[in-house]
Amino acid sequence: MSAVTRDAPPSAIARVTRSLARATAPGTRPLAGRRFFPLWAVVRHRGRRSGRSYAVPVAIRVTADTFTIPLPWAHETQWLRNVVAAGGCSIRWRGSDHAASTPMVIGFEDGASAFHPIQRAVLRAAGINAFLRLERTQPPPLG
Repeated sequence: MSAVTRDAPPSAIARVTRSLARATAPGTRPLAGRRFFPLWAVVRHRGRRSGRSYAVPVAIRVTADTFTIPLPWAHETQWLRNVVAAGGCSIRWRGSDHAASTPMVIGFEDGASAFHPIQRAVLRAAGINAFLRLERTQPPPLG
């Protein structure tokens, strides 16, 4: 597995990508997880301190046995910390709920391998160097 690098400051392209992601998040929320929109999913998780339920729209790549989620903010998001602490989450993708377990933050080479070569180039240009990989498990968790 490749190492996740955290040392390099974000490039100008990465800063623009992150700003764009923040600006478009309200528009992606209604689409994420829908059957007709497979590029986006909703990660459902519980706060590690509050116990509250949260739902976060994310870009996703799905294979037969894994979910791979690009992490534009690397380890800096609370939802990622919550999923790792809980050992998994529920993912709404293509209109169905899926259980996901064994969260692992991986580096660019391992994470980008789940994506098409053109998508890899976009991810690299966007400055994304970390991914969350989750195993698909059944049945989906309740709640």
